[in-house]
Amino acid sequence: MENMSIYSNPLAERYSSKEMLHIFSPEFKFRTWRKLWINLAEAEKELGLDFITDEQIEELKKFKDDVDFEVAAEFEKKLRHDVMAHVHTYGEQAKNARKIIHLGATSAYVGDNTDLIQIKEGLLVVKRRMLTLIEKMRDFALQYKDLPTLGFTHFQAAQLTTVGKRATLWLHSLLLDFEELEFRLENLRFRGVKGTTGTQASFKELFEGDFEKVKQLDELVTKKAGFSKKQGVSGQTYDRKVDAQILNLLSNIAQSSHKFTNDFRLLQHLKELEEPFEKNQIGSSAMAYKRNPMRSERISSLAKYVISSSQTGALVFATQWFERTLDDSASKRLSIPQAFLAVDAILIIWLNIMDGVVVYPKVIEANIQKELPFMATENIIMESVKKGMDRQEVHEIIRELSMEETKEIKLNGNPNRLIDRIIKDGRLGLKAEDMEGILVSANYTGFAGQQTEDFVKNEINPILDRYKDEIVEDREELRV
Repeated sequence: MENMSIYSNPLAERYSSKEMLHIFSPEFKFRTWRKLWINLAEAEKELGLDFITDEQIEELKKFKDDVDFEVAAEFEKKLRHDVMAHVHTYGEQAKNARKIIHLGATSAYVGDNTDLIQIKEGLLVVKRRMLTLIEKMRDFALQYKDLPTLGFTHFQAAQLTTVGKRATLWLHSLLLDFEELEFRLENLRFRGVKGTTGTQASFKELFEGDFEKVKQLDELVTKKAGFSKKQGVSGQTYDRKVDAQILNLLSNIAQSSHKFTNDFRLLQHLKELEEPFEKNQIGSSAMAYKRNPMRSERISSLAKYVISSSQTGALVFATQWFERTLDDSASKRLSIPQAFLAVDAILIIWLNIMDGVVVYPKVIEANIQKELPFMATENIIMESVKKGMDRQEVHEIIRELSMEETKEIKLNGNPNRLIDRIIKDGRLGLKAEDMEGILVSANYTGFAGQQTEDFVKNEINPILDRYKDEIVEDREELRV
């Protein structure tokens, strides 16, 4: 059992997936360091450094996954330098290769390049989760594309839309985030092999002043690490603007998720939609009848954390000095991994909601009918004008009758009988037969259904088709 007397990170113990936790784990980090040292040695040998032998490289490969964390901790305690601690630890195992480990490199070679690899791997996980969610949201939108529902502006009843069309608004925000994610992945630049202050001075010495060879080294190491692009110039570190951009992207995803949960929680209050609710789930410790939207609330809570974290990247980048300062280090160790872990959790929970969301069409229709007579007045005005009446006079009569009906509804809790009031008033000359079909909700949704179909066809399906092999059917189980 874990030590219960010290703080543990809830993102690790309650929310995020094992997959994302592994990417930002010490094991992944330090094994990646060793892969980068192997990449460097291989590239240096391939480009003419003959004193690096195949045997040394094979020895490095032999121990690449066998990181002795206890030995490394002892070295770090002694040396007060994490990279050199792991150089020495690796050298204790690969004794013959010890002298060529980290040759010509600075700490940022393993540290920064590993950060970028972790960011890339984290984005790929986020990408797969987003694709799966987008597919689920698409299916929901199409399923309910023609189901009328009240639209709201200012959370006041407005013209009707459909449940599916509203879902396309959530989906559109996800689309914008996904397009940004594609861009960030495509343009994520490896730091590569740049030396202590970015001048590659150590590599100039190693390759006897051959700039072309050093450029080739940079390209080769970048390719071995699985990147198609590298940063053309750098100081000691990769450009910290990258961290700001990545945190902004994660913040954008969190913003979209929060907007979704705002809408969903309001709709659950109206009893139109509902989160999945498990057989033994307790909504409230006091009120046994309650079915709280706890998944949406958890998403909104995590989203607030991610949104606030985006400021960290901006502050770190803005306050860097010259080729580097170390006041970024502790901040990066917190902000980048935890933002990824939180977004991972958000997408897992969001997908869980969409897998089990419940729609209540009869409640939705009942809510419509409370408001529809007011919305039907525009059609009544048109019908009266067709019969020869003055549009402005008709508008004033309906305004007057609407105010009277609103007063009755609010003061006495009466149902909406505006149509009966208009007929009984008689000034518009409309009879009951003239009003047939006036309160059919499907007549007031405009092109919502067609818009949903067009949006899915033109903007969503092409993405899902392009990445169909990355859509995951298996689901992460919610731990709490």
